Formats: sequence, C-alpha cells, structure tokens
Amino acid sequence: MFRRIITGQIRDHLGKKEITLISGPRQVGKTTLMNILINDLIAAGKPVLFLSFDYESDLPFLCTQEALISKIKLEFGTQKGFVFIDEIQRKENAGLFLKGLYDMQLPCKFIISGSGSIELKEKISESLAGRKRIFEVSPLSFHEFLDYRTSYKYSDRLSAYINLNFPNVMSLFNEYLNFGGYPRVVTETSAREKLQVINEIYQSYIDRDIRLFLQGDRPESYAKLIKLLAAQTGQIMNLNNLANDAMLSVPTIRKYLWYAEKTYFVRLVTPYFSNAIKEITKSPVVYFNDHGMRNLVLSSFGNLQRLQDQGFVFQNIVGNLLLHELKVSQYPVHFWRTTDKAEVDFVIDRGKDPIGVEVKFSVLKKPLMTRSLRNFIEKYQPTEAWVVNLSLDDELSVGKTRVRFVPLFSLHDFLKDLISSFETNYQVQERKFAYRFLRNK
Repeated sequence: MFRRIITGQIRDHLGKKEITLISGPRQVGKTTLMNILINDLIAAGKPVLFLSFDYESDLPFLCTQEALISKIKLEFGTQKGFVFIDEIQRKENAGLFLKGLYDMQLPCKFIISGSGSIELKEKISESLAGRKRIFEVSPLSFHEFLDYRTSYKYSDRLSAYINLNFPNVMSLFNEYLNFGGYPRVVTETSAREKLQVINEIYQSYIDRDIRLFLQGDRPESYAKLIKLLAAQTGQIMNLNNLANDAMLSVPTIRKYLWYAEKTYFVRLVTPYFSNAIKEITKSPVVYFNDHGMRNLVLSSFGNLQRLQDQGFVFQNIVGNLLLHELKVSQYPVHFWRTTDKAEVDFVIDRGKDPIGVEVKFSVLKKPLMTRSLRNFIEKYQPTEAWVVNLSLDDELSVGKTRVRFVPLFSLHDFLKDLISSFETNYQVQERKFAYRFLRNK
C-alpha cells in the first residue's frame, strides 16, 4: 500500500462541512485512498458507510436521494457519520444528486470519488459550487515512488538517504523515468508485466472515457492525435500543423484537446507574457499526466534511449510536480517564450514577482545559467529564479535576483516552502484588511 502525500490533506478536510471530492485519472489509487481513510475512521470509533457504483448490490441505495437517506439512517441511527461513495461519474446527473443531498443539511459528511470523466470535471463541479473541495490524485511523484521503493524506512529523512546513496537513487530514477508512476505499474516486477498493465489502463481510457464522447468520430483519430502530442511534449503546439498531420480539422483538434485535458490525460500550460508583440501569447505547451503513458504512446515505454527524449520526460516530471503542488496555492504555472527564441520552461506566476524555472537534465558540477534565463531575469527583475537539475544544490546572484539550483529530489520541499509562504502572506493580508476595516468603522 502506497503512502500518498495527499492523504494527509484529505484527512484534514474530513472535519469540514463541504463535500470532499477525490478525483483523478483511472488507476491512480483513489479507492485505496478511501479505504485508508475508512480504516482510520473505524479505528477512531466513527460510523462509516461505503457504497460504490461498481457494486451491483449497492445500486438500489444510490438510485435516488430518498433511498440513500434511508440507508444512511439505517446505518447511523441518530449518530453523525461519514458516507463514502465511489465511482460517482457513473451516476446520471451526479452533480444535482449530490447538491440536493448537501442542501438537506444531513448529519453526515460526504466523501466522494470519481475518475476523470467530463461529467465529473464539468457538471459536478458546476452544481457543487461552494459546496465541495476537490482533491486531485495523480500518479506517484518521484518522492512517493522513492519512499515506496525504500520500504518507507527513510520517510522522515529521505533527503539524507538521497545524499548518501546518490548512485542507487539515480538507478531508481531511471526506472521511474522509463515506466512512470501508475501504482499498479510500479508494483509489477518485470518490464513485460509493467507494459501489460499500462497498456490495459490506456485501452480502458480509450474505450470507457473517450469513446463515449466521440459521438461517431473514430477512436483511432483521437489516438493518433495523442501520439502526435506525445512527440511534442514540452514544445509549443501548432494547431494547424497538428490538424494536417492528424488529417483532422482545427475545430476537431481543439475538441480532442479539451477531452484530453478534462479526462486528466494531458495538461496544457499557457504562455506568460507582458508584451503581446515580442512574447508568444497564444499557443500552449502539452505535458502528460503520467510520463510513462507518454512513453507507451511513443513505443518507448521502458526503453528511453535518446538523451533528448529523456530530457523532455524529465521536463514533464518537473512540470507535473509544479502544476500539481501549486494548484492549491493559486500560483498559476506558465511557460515563457519570445519571438527572439528566448525561453524559460516554467514561470510560477506570483503577480509582480514571478519565479522563472529552468529545467536541466544534467548532473551539474557548478552553477551554469542559460542566456534565456538571464533575459527573463533582466526583463522581469524577480527576487528569485530556479534551475532544476539532477544534483546541484547551490545558488548565485544576478543583480538583485537570487538564482537557486534545485535538485529534482529537493523540489518537493521547495514547493512546500513556497506554498507555506503563500498561506502566510494571505493571512497577513487578511489581518491587514480586517484592521483597516475596523479602524475605518
């Protein structure tokens, strides 16, 4: 059983009135995570009810709000309890179903999970505005992967383990780089078994999530676009070129991209700019929610050989970590390109003080910066910039900017500190606002 960082965040939300909505792609461990929470609550003596749309025996209790309320009253009596509902995306009009239950002010807390369907991402979120908090579960990060592969022996001192066992850590990272972070893939012991598992996940995604929405379009056309996107990981997309290569119209390409993003298959990163003339402002960059899936689509799963391909996958790993961790902080993540070809892989948008993040798939021995990052620093004068690499933990100054060289294996801690600073700044601003309000009153 994997220890997921998000488990603690969800556990902290169990005391909140809002619906706890656990979402994400198929096979990332949402049901397992729910079972962990259920076991914790049972151990604490709390009443728990678990129902799933996957279980035929549970369906009579999930067909109407009245049927579910009767089941809850039967199980809990007059006690307050916790109701877990799995695979909610299978429920027609699920958003209205949950909204009605929430608005009844029932003496129970709802914890709901669902895979990456468009119904879940769009209709449920709209119906439950102000009534839920979404927790998105992703494939394992390298931090979680390494913790698992070292049998959780060094969970509280993983950084020290990395420093003392760097060659072994790099060997494990090479495995992660090639096969990705789907839990079932990680637990398989042979490359052949890993391939069978991830291929099964991919085919299930096409057959169960995508075929439903294509409405007469061929799944083969969608799969062809996905392959083209995989070959352009970390690069700016050109919709006209994609349309020509896939032999599809541009509107169809846009529709398929929307499907791919809403079903948690890819992430689209938009440009960062202040000058619409000199900086690229429209075309996004694509990353895969799991880089192992990207490798599968390109027939390089478990067999990444070219250094350039490894570099793009490394960039994908860094991008996913930034996008996933910073989502809760309200710091958007972009990329930066100019018409003069200067580029920075990621920009953490902190308003007037952005952080430029350059990604280097290298074991750096000393601080080295590209001209592009220097151009970004010169233009925006940020207080800091990061160079994410494989090994170097160092820093240098460029004018008033602190350039920090961040090993990938420390990036998670950097992001925790950044999120903590965001929360602290928000609390300070909140106190200042309250003080001004009271003073004026």
